[in-house]
Amino acid sequence: MSERVEQIEAFVAYAKTLKGDEKGEAQVFCDRLFQAFGHEGYKEAGAELESRVKKASGKGVNFADLIWKPRVLIEMKKSSEKLHLHYQQAFDYWLNAVPNRPRYVVLCNFKEFWIYDFDKQLNEPVDVVRLQDLPARYTALNFLFPDNPDPLFGNDREEVSRVAASKVAQLFRSMVARGIPREQAQRFVLQAVVAMFAEDIDMMPAGTTLRLVQDCLEHGQNSYDVFGGLFLQMNNKAAAQGGRYKGVPYFNGGLFATVQPIELTTDELELLGKKDEGAAWQNWAKINPAIFGTIFQQSMDKGERHAFGAHFTHEADIQRIVGPTIVRPWRERIDAAKTMAELLEIRKALLNFRVLDPACGSGNFLYVAYREMVRLEIKLMARLDKEFSWKTVQKQAQATSLISPRQFFGVERDSFGVELTKVTLMLAKKLALDEAADVLERDQIELPLAEDEALPLDNLDGNILCRDALLSDWPEVDTIIGNPPYQSKNKAQQEFGRAYLNKIRSVFPEIDGRADYCVYWFRKAHDQLKQGQRAGLVGTNTIRQNYSRISGLDYIAKHNGTITEAVSTMPWSGDAVVHVSIVNWVKGEDDGKKRLYIQSGNDPAGGWDYKDLDEINTSLSFSTDVSQAQRINANAEKGGCYQGQTHGHKGFLPEPAEAKAMIKASKANAKVLFPFLIADDFLGAVDKLECRYVIDFQTRDLLQAKAFKRPFEHLEKTVLPTRKEAAKKEKDRNKEALDADPEAKVNKHHENFLKRWWLMSYAREDLMQTLAPLSRYIVCARVTHRPIFEFVSTAIHPNDALSVFALEDDYSFGILQSGIHWEWFINRCSTLKADFRYTSDTVFDSFPWPQEPSADAVRLVAKRAVEVRQLRSKLKVKHHLSLRELYRAIEGPGEHALKKAHKLLDEAVRGAYGMSKKADVLETLLELNETVVAAEADGKQVVGPGIPPSASKLKNLVTTDKLTISPTSWANNAPVKT
Repeated sequence: MSERVEQIEAFVAYAKTLKGDEKGEAQVFCDRLFQAFGHEGYKEAGAELESRVKKASGKGVNFADLIWKPRVLIEMKKSSEKLHLHYQQAFDYWLNAVPNRPRYVVLCNFKEFWIYDFDKQLNEPVDVVRLQDLPARYTALNFLFPDNPDPLFGNDREEVSRVAASKVAQLFRSMVARGIPREQAQRFVLQAVVAMFAEDIDMMPAGTTLRLVQDCLEHGQNSYDVFGGLFLQMNNKAAAQGGRYKGVPYFNGGLFATVQPIELTTDELELLGKKDEGAAWQNWAKINPAIFGTIFQQSMDKGERHAFGAHFTHEADIQRIVGPTIVRPWRERIDAAKTMAELLEIRKALLNFRVLDPACGSGNFLYVAYREMVRLEIKLMARLDKEFSWKTVQKQAQATSLISPRQFFGVERDSFGVELTKVTLMLAKKLALDEAADVLERDQIELPLAEDEALPLDNLDGNILCRDALLSDWPEVDTIIGNPPYQSKNKAQQEFGRAYLNKIRSVFPEIDGRADYCVYWFRKAHDQLKQGQRAGLVGTNTIRQNYSRISGLDYIAKHNGTITEAVSTMPWSGDAVVHVSIVNWVKGEDDGKKRLYIQSGNDPAGGWDYKDLDEINTSLSFSTDVSQAQRINANAEKGGCYQGQTHGHKGFLPEPAEAKAMIKASKANAKVLFPFLIADDFLGAVDKLECRYVIDFQTRDLLQAKAFKRPFEHLEKTVLPTRKEAAKKEKDRNKEALDADPEAKVNKHHENFLKRWWLMSYAREDLMQTLAPLSRYIVCARVTHRPIFEFVSTAIHPNDALSVFALEDDYSFGILQSGIHWEWFINRCSTLKADFRYTSDTVFDSFPWPQEPSADAVRLVAKRAVEVRQLRSKLKVKHHLSLRELYRAIEGPGEHALKKAHKLLDEAVRGAYGMSKKADVLETLLELNETVVAAEADGKQVVGPGIPPSASKLKNLVTTDKLTISPTSWANNAPVKT
């Protein structure tokens, strides 16, 4: 530790000898800085000087002074430079420093280090460290050390917000636990939150709340009286002239219109006032309103530590909506204005601009939008002062009153979220005024700010509405932003109930019932927009796929909508463990390039890329848009791709020992007990696999099934009770729906399961009948990062985690395992979080097979397919690896035998299609899809999956390798030609 300090002290001494010349000394300053933090120099650490970064406009490049991915970007300025003036430049550099965007950004003028963590805190530095303080404060730059310890920041608003939210949430939980009505407890804590904020941001005398708590804890005062008195005074238009509430002004008649005092326990008072720990001891001026509400709301009903694990939406992610939809269009208007009259007209429009979040939660999107619009106004007014002087302008413009919270509207079903949003926006006004005053003073701009704007707080009861946004009218506004609820179609009925779903679908009958819940918001938002208005929403990443895309983004595109900026898919920073797409669009045309971001992997800080396109397709893809490819009957009707069997209850899967005991008790039981294969069995196993079993009575009726005594009794004991209970719950839900609407559609899903409770939920009889005459079939995991195909013996039953192909020839295997099919797969499939999902209706049914392959081409594809499997089997044994591990190895750089084998297979498959080496795979397949679909429409025969007619006379296209079953375990036999 002392050696580190000595090195940093030496660096500080050296840095003080520099003149602070950005051009001549920035590079040596950075090199010595890296040496001070334990490197031989910046170059040896792997950093780059004058690193190229695409411009935000997409045209040309900028040069960042230093980038060390994925750690830090350093931008140097001369010693006399005001660093705040370069915030936007630093942010733009960071935003476009992809892939592997650095986590931290440092602005430095040789005298100060302004440290930013944009993923965590967008608005201001997480710390500012003076050069002379670096030996004592170097831990703020810990990320510069080779071992990368966690940095310790002095202005980490996230940490302060978590601590404060945790204490207030504990107070709420304690009051509710001892019988205080929930609504009363909520109002009390919100009033206390406003009071603690107010005293730390100079809206009422400092320490007011803390003194009241101490009066109760140390002097025996009654909290019922003192807090009740405070809140009543905050609703009194006449300020107190004396006593303990002297100087407490009038706040408003909204939040404080109802005051219901509560007598707090000693423990509850300590949650507020325990020295250095209580909520009132926290510096509420450092609380981040953009995240506080979410942390608090999520913590109220969770465990004590939940505030420290609770997820919230990072401001950087909110800016992916607010920036393109609100800030950038206004900034472009301001920058394009040439005259004072134009600027004043823009300001007038800005002061009348109304924003809606129809699923506002606790108000974080609205807060960020409010703050950014205030900054836009200050930018506009500063330009007026600079170019025309305020004395000239003031005859035509009123004092700078700033954007009003009354321009912001929200809809939310949760009543407490509504109240949190109101509080957030009320406080935003004071914070915005303070920020504006600081900017004007700092930049020496003479603009008059209207006085007494912060109080009283605006009453936003008419702006933030407690109702169901999908079943009610929305306020008339100019733009729509937000993050609608996440709910897949599969869970919606369980979560919302059948009656509610029926209501929603009756209001939106044109939306496919298989679309995700967020699609309704996209659809309604677009219908709400007027020509030229913009919207930006977050949706599950299925918004770009299948039924959700068709009902959502396709609808927008076909109804005069233009996507202006989007993120294809990324892990969301909010509470839901979900991958999302972010879409910004305008109703009408939009000139210029449109930016599409795509992220690979699960790390928000890395793996990013973007392109500036003439048009963003509704699949949100860089590639040729194949979303419009159509179903090919030769694929779908032949039944080439199936979903495996869905057992539906773990009772159908007896333990291996129990299954063997059943067979031992009666050999006849082997007719209904089968080996059962799941995806991980063949992907994750290195050696032999333990056999798992499934009870499958296939098409047998109740009496026929009962003849197999042991298996039947096992299901009767394990499955039957569960199915009775599920059917009862379904019946109750249906009654609720029918009571609301006698004509409502109801679900008899579990009722039908109960009628045939001894059978698997979906035994896939058509699949099993199709497989019966085959010697083997092909499988791949339905949810996978990369589809890996394998042959399986028909003695083994496939689980529904598998996509099953009723094909036994090596040619078909080669087509499916090729990179050509993979390209189609990743551009046509749906996803589950970050993984792709192989489905018949999206991938297989539309995939065009080679239509005129020669016999030699077919033979070569089959040969290369066998070689791939032979090599896989050999490498598995030699290196003791699973199939999954083998394929992960070929995804990275470097030579690999399996990579070469796949390259040869791809060349063979291209030959079967008549596709040149340079031909674009997706363009070729999309054209072929259109040709095949058109041919079918004309009644012509087309070539589907399986051995094509041109190779019907070829022999040796069906080899014998496959996953087979021995009496006690799986075995993967090496491929052998027959």
